Amino acid sequence: MTSHITASTPSVTGRGAGPADGGGRLGTRRRRRRNRGEYLLFLLLISPNLLLIATFEYWPVIYNAYLSMTRWNMLSGVPQWVGLDNYQSLLTSSNFHTVMWNTLVFTGTVVVGSVVLGLALAVLFNQRARGRGFVRTVAFAPHIVSGAAVATLWLFIFNPDYGLSRFVLNQVGLSSPRWVTDSDWALASLIIVFLWKGVGFVAIVYLAGLQSLPEDVYEAAKLDGARAWTTFRRITLPLLSPVTFFVLVITIIGTFQAYDMIAVMTGGGPGNATTTLSWYIYEQGFQASDAGRAAASAMILFVILLIVTGLQTKYAQRKVHYQ
Repeated sequence: MTSHITASTPSVTGRGAGPADGGGRLGTRRRRRRNRGEYLLFLLLISPNLLLIATFEYWPVIYNAYLSMTRWNMLSGVPQWVGLDNYQSLLTSSNFHTVMWNTLVFTGTVVVGSVVLGLALAVLFNQRARGRGFVRTVAFAPHIVSGAAVATLWLFIFNPDYGLSRFVLNQVGLSSPRWVTDSDWALASLIIVFLWKGVGFVAIVYLAGLQSLPEDVYEAAKLDGARAWTTFRRITLPLLSPVTFFVLVITIIGTFQAYDMIAVMTGGGPGNATTTLSWYIYEQGFQASDAGRAAASAMILFVILLIVTGLQTKYAQRKVHYQ
């Protein structure tokens, strides 16, 4: 009885703990001290990156949001606070509505066309045919050429007086339209050039995805009597969903950043026929010297990209399967 009381007393009072309890608390303190040290070392190591990201990523966005609520010509004086006037002016402007429509048509057509044509080319490139390496190289080559060079080349091709398009269309009894000077054809000519430049890269990405697909799945489908289209639709497309997601992301970003080829080919014209949101930001900022309106347009583009990113994340969670 005496020995029982002596042994249980320290655990109740918390004083005079035995060697086991003292060692446990000491070990806990050491672990906490070690974790705190590792955490401080982690903060020290990532602080340069955090500083760079905050300086060159987040601060420009914050400052641009401030400028979007000011009126400033960037040449003299200081920005004058006008609140939401720039946004109200943009959203009620028919000119800006045309810009948004051009952006929607341009982005949607280029993204869908890149995915469809790129996948079709990848399926062709995946065939065991002689000279396929050369064909892949030729298809990929436009992607590594600068946008200005591609635009200059296509200005020659689209020339209605002596261009290659005129020669080809004349062979089938058609006359060449004035591609980049006719408002009915200017946006279409830009879409053709963007597709020509980017579809080879998309095809190579899809080709890498096709060649990494497991063969046993296709052998099982063949034994079950699945037809080629059923195999493509039920097996190939779902297995390529990560590739499709990647292609969608880079293509959408590329179209929203389109600038160089628009600058060389059309300059946003004729009229506003080829003015997309990225070109409109440049026009307002550096041609009209209206920093507030340009900043408001940039914030609208930023919000659109946030919404698109959110939709892409939803799509990835539901449709993209990595295993």
